[in-house]
Amino acid sequence: MFGAGAMTNSIPEIRDTDLMFVIGSNTTEAHPIIAMEMKVARQRGAKLIVADPRRIWLAEHADIHLQLRPGTDVFLLNAMAKVIVDENLVDQEFIAKHTDGWPALRENLSKFTLEKAEQVTGVPAADIRQAAIWYATTRKAGVYYTLGITEHTHGTDNVYSLANLVLMTGHLGVRSAGMNPLRGQNNVQGANDAGASPVFYPGYQRAQDEDVRRKFGEAWGIGEAPGPGLNLNQMMKAVEHGEIKAMYVMGEDILISEPNCNALEEGLKNIEFLVCQEIFHNMTTEYAHVVLPGAVFAEKDGVFTNSDRRVQRVRKAVNPPGEARPDWEILIEMARACGYQMPQYRNPGEIYAEMASLSPKFAGISHERLDRTPWGLQWPCVSEDDPGSDYLHKGGPLIGKGLFQTVEYRPSAELPDDAYPLVLSTGRVLYQYNAATQTRRDAGTNAKAGENFIELHPDDAKKYGVQDGEHVKIVSRRGGVKAQVWLSGRVQPGCVWMPMHFAEAAANRLTNDAGDAVTGTGEYKVCAVNLLPLKEKKPAASGAELEAVRHPQD
Repeated sequence: MFGAGAMTNSIPEIRDTDLMFVIGSNTTEAHPIIAMEMKVARQRGAKLIVADPRRIWLAEHADIHLQLRPGTDVFLLNAMAKVIVDENLVDQEFIAKHTDGWPALRENLSKFTLEKAEQVTGVPAADIRQAAIWYATTRKAGVYYTLGITEHTHGTDNVYSLANLVLMTGHLGVRSAGMNPLRGQNNVQGANDAGASPVFYPGYQRAQDEDVRRKFGEAWGIGEAPGPGLNLNQMMKAVEHGEIKAMYVMGEDILISEPNCNALEEGLKNIEFLVCQEIFHNMTTEYAHVVLPGAVFAEKDGVFTNSDRRVQRVRKAVNPPGEARPDWEILIEMARACGYQMPQYRNPGEIYAEMASLSPKFAGISHERLDRTPWGLQWPCVSEDDPGSDYLHKGGPLIGKGLFQTVEYRPSAELPDDAYPLVLSTGRVLYQYNAATQTRRDAGTNAKAGENFIELHPDDAKKYGVQDGEHVKIVSRRGGVKAQVWLSGRVQPGCVWMPMHFAEAAANRLTNDAGDAVTGTGEYKVCAVNLLPLKEKKPAASGAELEAVRHPQD
């Protein structure tokens, strides 16, 4: 919609913002460094609006907490947009000069009244109205979101709806504003930049474009490079159905991180050839025919790119142990063994130089220049004398015109019923990291968060006859796991929440692999479950210990 797939603004700008709209992001636990900047802004007097089904730590400090029902983001955001139209708060000059598609969007918003929004989302109409007015009338207003927005069957629609808000208020190309997806790992942005995507070559050049395929094909000596491939969700389903015979998994424990992993596990039992390139054994390597030992971040040279497009050097500190090697060296040997004479690059700097020569967004970035630039460079950086871009879309969207997208509200793929009356959402805790391949090897993190749990509202606990600290079995249409009950007012009645880090009680044995129509992302944030009491109870921790884990702050 804007022309670049990354944060439009920089992390240091957050402290100077006047309004933060945080939606679908438990920032203090999933992105604690970025959350510190938010806390600085809040102490400065910036307004804070939080939209989240849970009462996360940020919600306790928000001016407005829009505690919506899981999966109703589109209705909430469209209702906010309608308020902005009705109150004549749109930026008409920005819309006329920098956007396309406004009349169709404005007409479509008429059905998203505050009264209907309150019924659908459960959020009081007055709160929706106040949030919309504050957002529209604050110049330095930034949107911050992550997987709570994207991990839905309508995740793309959620992003469209947020981008519509940004465009209609002119909050683009402005310092300390914009639209800011927060990346969940240290180089997710860099992986996307480099073309780890089924639809993009490096630099977000579309694989469906013949000129792009020809350019990369000629550079690599293969004629014309391939067109779009399968997205992750499609690949996992193909494994489940026996349609993929071989797979190369690099740096991911897919049996922890992918939805409906019971079905995926059955597929991996029957796959003909599985290669895992990893730093530790994990659930997925148990099914591998070959494990290639990779080097960790401190054992190799290269670059990482963080959430705000900042490319930074990573320098080798120690040698890899045993037979472990940097990933790029392994991949070159793999390519050559498969018959493609990939160049024998001498170092990662040569690889980055090739990518920069083919990707205009990165043309001005090199390892040599980064060695002279301690704080890194932010793309777009198009030439050697370009200082880079602290924020994007100055003077208008990079794409030329920002594209409004008309979005209809669609319920989530699986809603509660008599057999599965509760809605499960999953997420992260501060003390473990993603699939926990690394962090669960550490005694300190395990002392803080050593086993899986579910947050359950006290009203629901009474219905099920369970108490704090008891163990229950959580079941969905796809499987079941055991976990400890934590009674919590952070979740709404009818909703439960569960972390995704624990292999022995993997939340993704429950989640729905129904995918978003555009990206294929699974619906991790909404699936129907039930509880079966087990009457197993562990010795209770002290009140102070429980508070430290359940409500982490700084």
